[in-house]
Amino acid sequence: MASGIGSREKEPASPRDRDGHGTHTASTAAGSHVANASLLGYASGTARGMAPQARVAAYKVCWADGCFASDILAGMDRAIEDGVDVLSLSLGGGSAPYFRDTIAVGAFAAVERGIFVSCSAGNSGPAKASLANVAPWIMTVGAGTLDRDFPAYAVLGNRKRFGGVSLYSGKGMGGEPVGLVYNKGSNQSGSICMPGSLDPGLVRGKVVVCDRGINARVEKGKVVRDAGGVGMILANTAASGEELVADSHLLPAVAVGRIVGDQIREYAASDPNPTAVLGFRGTVLNVRPSPVVAAFSSRGPNMVTRQILKPDVIGPGVNILAGWSEAIGPSGMSDDTRKTEFNIMSGTSMSCPHISGLAALLKAAHPEWSPSAIKSALMTTAYTHDNTKSPLRDAAGGAFSTPWAHGAGHVNPHNAISPGLVYDASTRDYVQFLCSLDYTPDHIQLIVKRPGVNCTRKFSDPGQLNYPSFSVLFGGKSVVRYTRVLTNVGDAGSVYDVTVDAPAAVGVAVSPTRLVFGKVGERKSFTVTFVSKKGAGDSAGYGFGSIMWSNAQHQVRSPVAFSWTLL
Repeated sequence: MASGIGSREKEPASPRDRDGHGTHTASTAAGSHVANASLLGYASGTARGMAPQARVAAYKVCWADGCFASDILAGMDRAIEDGVDVLSLSLGGGSAPYFRDTIAVGAFAAVERGIFVSCSAGNSGPAKASLANVAPWIMTVGAGTLDRDFPAYAVLGNRKRFGGVSLYSGKGMGGEPVGLVYNKGSNQSGSICMPGSLDPGLVRGKVVVCDRGINARVEKGKVVRDAGGVGMILANTAASGEELVADSHLLPAVAVGRIVGDQIREYAASDPNPTAVLGFRGTVLNVRPSPVVAAFSSRGPNMVTRQILKPDVIGPGVNILAGWSEAIGPSGMSDDTRKTEFNIMSGTSMSCPHISGLAALLKAAHPEWSPSAIKSALMTTAYTHDNTKSPLRDAAGGAFSTPWAHGAGHVNPHNAISPGLVYDASTRDYVQFLCSLDYTPDHIQLIVKRPGVNCTRKFSDPGQLNYPSFSVLFGGKSVVRYTRVLTNVGDAGSVYDVTVDAPAAVGVAVSPTRLVFGKVGERKSFTVTFVSKKGAGDSAGYGFGSIMWSNAQHQVRSPVAFSWTLL
């Protein structure tokens, strides 16, 4: 969890937004229709949140020097007291046991009172096991791209033209090439354009190549500008791969992927007189493929409880246009004097409120649904193919994504309204889950806040929780068996048949293979037996599949992750 010490004297104790982040996330969840919205001309059109008729209550839990656990819990407590229907938290630290996880503790109290809780998965991808907010009573949301882009380009002196992205909106560079320089700083930090690292004598009047990483992307541009540079090429390294995030730079700047970045770096280093000119092409739509999982989106496996698959879903989280506070410029930097009512931001902070707003719509359509039913509806109807009909891809390497990156897939609001069946769970189920983790009674009480919680009834394995996805950890075992219960929220007299997809190393048997629901609200159980085939774990380490119950009207799909080792 972010924390800090410092003076709060200058900072008003008010939810009035001087940072922009809260306005952006709140308007994404429930902003009203606004015509002619744009960021200084980019992404123009009518803006609206996911649930424009919903009302928003905002609680200040963060300060300039961080977000304190006590403030977060106080804000969550007040929201519960105020009777909110959905809690949206675009914040979080690393992961910890649930009794030490502030947001997990606050969210348990909310879910117990029927409040849906949606949280950001974190921006620490593409590293494995980098998730935050992994409690099973929380909806953990990763980020994907939209089919909209903001193309820009760099033309080098060797006549090669390379594509990238930018939200630079000021005066362009014109058509005349200028000198190009890379890594000519007084020390190693020059290549990533850290403050004070560039020699004005070398960069004045030139375009500077800056490696992505360590300091903020827009800050790099300010460092270049302050040293007299006239433009920047922000080049990805292996860590961010081909993922392009557009920024509202303070000087003409283009962000490029690693492959292009390597070619530009090599040209700048090898040509005796390297030059470049940058150009900007505005907004383009119908980008393919999309969505793509963002490289920064935090990844599984869930190291707090390996038997719970996280993240749960992904939603739009790259280059999202939403409301902005005019107390600060679009780059978020103190000396950015530009004013705009909208800004384009990227992060799981942006994807989380999309799902929060959708949860509000589902709750309005189905007031009787529990938070876990709403979560199940969003998960089991999510899609796992992009607009080219290919399986979802991962921006980090360009290969196919996995449920450790996208969870059940990208949310599909239209289908979630009518999921057919849901995997429901109550507070009692979550207590049995906690008991199965071998927490002490005191630890469990920190979360459930009730004296005398006893663990006489507990799951033999935390994976027995009635969750809409499966995470199978074989460890030393060759057989893992789970029973799940489905509730019919579709038509009376519905019949569903099961389809299983699994890697060759695993045998999967579902019993029964057909579920017949006579009435609405009827519950039926099924058992899945996962068998690791001899020697399977030696080669793979992990694998993925799915279990789907379907009929002509509905497909109720659960992702499955298999692991043979702890990481």
